[in-house]
Amino acid sequence: LHEVTMALGLPPEKVKIQNALVGGGFGGKEDMTVQPLAALIAYKTGRAVKCKLTRAESLLIHPKRHPFEMDFTMGVDENGIIQGVKAKVVSDTGAYASLGGPVLERACTHAAGPYAYENFEIDGYAYYTNNPPAGAFRGFGVTQTCFAVETLLNRAADLVGISPWEIRYRNAIRPGGVLPNGQIVDDSTGLVETLLAVKDEYDNAKIKGIACAMKNAGLGVGLPDWGRCKLIVEGDSKVHIYSGASCIGQGLGTVLVQMVCSNTNLSRDDIVYERSNTWIAPDSGDTSGSRQTLVTGEACRRACLQLHEALAGKSLSDLIGKEFYGEYLAKTDPLGADVPNPVSHVAYGYATQVCILDEKTGLIRKMIAAHDVGKAINPLSCEGQIEGGVVMSMGYALTEQYPIDENCRPTARFGTLGLLRTEPVRAVGIRQIHTASLGIGLPIEMRSKGLNGKAGDRFLCISVEQPVEIGLHSRLRRVETAALQFGLRAALPAQRKYAGCDRTAQHTGKQTEEEFSPSAGRFPCRLFGRLFWCQNLHNRLDRQRLLGRCPTAAAETCFRLQFTAA
Repeated sequence: LHEVTMALGLPPEKVKIQNALVGGGFGGKEDMTVQPLAALIAYKTGRAVKCKLTRAESLLIHPKRHPFEMDFTMGVDENGIIQGVKAKVVSDTGAYASLGGPVLERACTHAAGPYAYENFEIDGYAYYTNNPPAGAFRGFGVTQTCFAVETLLNRAADLVGISPWEIRYRNAIRPGGVLPNGQIVDDSTGLVETLLAVKDEYDNAKIKGIACAMKNAGLGVGLPDWGRCKLIVEGDSKVHIYSGASCIGQGLGTVLVQMVCSNTNLSRDDIVYERSNTWIAPDSGDTSGSRQTLVTGEACRRACLQLHEALAGKSLSDLIGKEFYGEYLAKTDPLGADVPNPVSHVAYGYATQVCILDEKTGLIRKMIAAHDVGKAINPLSCEGQIEGGVVMSMGYALTEQYPIDENCRPTARFGTLGLLRTEPVRAVGIRQIHTASLGIGLPIEMRSKGLNGKAGDRFLCISVEQPVEIGLHSRLRRVETAALQFGLRAALPAQRKYAGCDRTAQHTGKQTEEEFSPSAGRFPCRLFGRLFWCQNLHNRLDRQRLLGRCPTAAAETCFRLQFTAA
């Protein structure tokens, strides 16, 4: 509404907007594209207008994930306990700002990882370039810096002489612990449980990689984060749900219907979810930051309490014309707040993922994802999000390319982008683990009165993916799931036949087979257009060029790694 009224030069009361129910957000719908154009043509012609982009136009203008150049230094003691991290990150936001600033902020605030230490320093920069614009994309900058800190943890484990799983278990944030940003985490923190959930599979595999991650829910960092919902009993004797929160594929409409059913004892047939609009539905802010189920869901629950009370001894027909309103503010502290333990975000989710490779072929045999999501309001949707994230990460790490020409325009077509197809991938197992704990991702009021399960249950989902027929020669250009990268790196020495293939050579120049040889303990990674050599985790050749001496106590090891990730 704000941007359309600016484009048309009209006051807000002269413009009405109603959302269409569309799917597949993942950040791609946070920027304006055809909306002002459609509004302008409709305004000038007085006719209904439909405006859409061609596939080529979409590939050109829709924001992509930010390429990052990162320089991280980590110090650990002789037991592998993190003593501190210093980092500098530089992102390429393309020709337009888009959400380059907020993405950089989120990348920096999560760069320390889900670990218990407090010595952390990071500088972040975002630059305009002539490249296609970069903006919001699943993970919102967190995936890039996660890759960096998880890489360093693996190297630290190798130096200390413990397993990558063990170093994560020793450093994992636990209930009551203090994150590097100073926030004290609550009893709902479940990173350790995700590590334990994958331990047997990790221990039994020979060629594997592992990584942990955390991600916020809500806008956080002191920004106004309101959720609002209005329930109106209309003339059809049904409850109509109105909320100015866009439903763009994340399933918010289903969640709000579930909220009303669970908190009022009404049947599904008594409830109507109305599309978001600007004239009845109260403003519930952006659909971003995994915030709507949390923030607008709580607002809906509060409205439901009023409706439930009004229904005592009455029917919906007796309440026709009545409105019930709820709102919720996810209150946080701004960056740099002068308080002892600032609350950066109202909730975090945690995950551990493991990648297992086939010993003979080098193909991915299994991906395991253990996620602490708190109270899963819609378990089926939650499972789908985890499975989709795993599959997206495999394409992101192994096959996807976004080549551009000398004019910085994309040259690929949709069919040549390297997107994974559905045939080689299938989920082979889902299991839910319930533990007696508060549900992360829900305000205190919602935790005490859980939905779709016992009060206080935590939902932890293990998603196992079937083999993917992608050889190790595939382009390792961009990495979202760090576990996948680590598993591939560990596997390469046994996979000489995949080294130096044409697919890699065309992107890295004229390398000989000997230069690509895994017998040298290295293989090429081309991340963000720059070639560098990654040392194999089980090989100590040329290690000194990656290591520096820690200026602190001799019992501590400090090392530095420079790389780029797009």
